[in-house]
Amino acid sequence: MATKTLRFFNETPVIPGFSLSFGFSTFYLSLIILLPISALWLYVSDMSWAQYWQAISDRRVVQSYWVTASGAFYSTVAATFVGFVLAWVITRYEFPGRRLIDALVDLPFALPTSVAGLTLATLFVPGGWLGQWFAGDGFIGQWFGPEGLKISYAYPGIVLAMTFTSLPFVVRIVQPVMEDLGAEYEEAAQTLGANKWQIFWRVILPSLIPATVTGASQAFIRSLGEFGAVIMIAGNIPFKTEVTSLMIFVRLQEFNYPAAAAIASVILLASLVLLFLLQLAQSHLLGWQRNKK
Repeated sequence: MATKTLRFFNETPVIPGFSLSFGFSTFYLSLIILLPISALWLYVSDMSWAQYWQAISDRRVVQSYWVTASGAFYSTVAATFVGFVLAWVITRYEFPGRRLIDALVDLPFALPTSVAGLTLATLFVPGGWLGQWFAGDGFIGQWFGPEGLKISYAYPGIVLAMTFTSLPFVVRIVQPVMEDLGAEYEEAAQTLGANKWQIFWRVILPSLIPATVTGASQAFIRSLGEFGAVIMIAGNIPFKTEVTSLMIFVRLQEFNYPAAAAIASVILLASLVLLFLLQLAQSHLLGWQRNKK
């Protein structure tokens, strides 16, 4: 394997232009990604450890960590389930409107998140088109007590907004893997007497686990930094519905730029750690999948 890999890298590329394209890519990464990140860390480095700790351990900020992380977790669970089903329906079935549904999956990418949050807030207020079903006298809300289930300007609104913005990550990562799955394994399992559920759980699903984990991880990381959609529907109540990205904005409004940078560094560090763990999980799952085959 090592000999083949060495031979591959010593071969002359078929398509010329590596030096130019590599230089442009490095320049882009440095200018757009690495330079702002480095500037943030340099800004934070001017703070003493006591100042940094005070900024990131404020009681209101710590509560925003919990609200953000828990909301991202619940929204990731919802987005993974719904996204998997959507990808399955789009990939496996032909029906009128299939292309329309496939196109609507990308709507959260094209729609400004603040517009999405405002639209969701309007729809899910107690008197809204959808919110009336969750009110105390609504069909669904009556199961949650006299006041029903409050979505807009409450914690469920955060989960809803995060699910809306992160759903395409799951669909677009799982969908190509589903399309590439060959029918020979399913036909072989069916020939051996397996029913449809056994084929799904033992043949199809194991092949989709790496892509599903990747999509769920990307959705979770995306939800950690969500701002526009969340602030429009959460109500932004201190200690209840304030997310960490809002706390950064609050500190900026207070002209407390070092504290805003410190809080941003926590989110940045969490995202980098999650991305690193995602790479390890992908390698482990792909190795497990190859060994199983």
